[in-house]
Amino acid sequence: MTSKLNLILALLFFTCAFSTVKAEEEVPAGVWLTEKGDARIQISQCGNTLCGKVVWLREPIDPATGKPQTDSKNPNASLSSRPMIGVQLFVGMRPSGPGTWTGRIYNADDGGMYDSKIAWTGPNSLRVEGCVGAICGGENWRKVGSR
Repeated sequence: MTSKLNLILALLFFTCAFSTVKAEEEVPAGVWLTEKGDARIQISQCGNTLCGKVVWLREPIDPATGKPQTDSKNPNASLSSRPMIGVQLFVGMRPSGPGTWTGRIYNADDGGMYDSKIAWTGPNSLRVEGCVGAICGGENWRKVGSR
């Protein structure tokens, strides 16, 4: 009887462990390098949505000021002086199908907020798109390091 109980407990443990790993793999959690290689974005689960914030810049110091890069193109004057490292890029990014999420994305290059879609394109690659109406543009991000 004890060996049956131990077997059941072991199977239950491995089932729970596998379920946790599978759930984590369904979210593109980790650090991602933008296509141009100028920024790294930390993606994580935030409740029902994905968070994506800037955690690294190739050029963290603004050569014109000698100070950390800021969100200078943000049309909101109260946000334009905030440091770029730490800026949240994803807004309301929710699952929309297997391996895809939709919501809005902030583009620090022009200070605009765009409808967005993120999709797995491979185990270590994401397609990140932003759209204005029917006109879309995007880039491929590559996962940095391993979990």
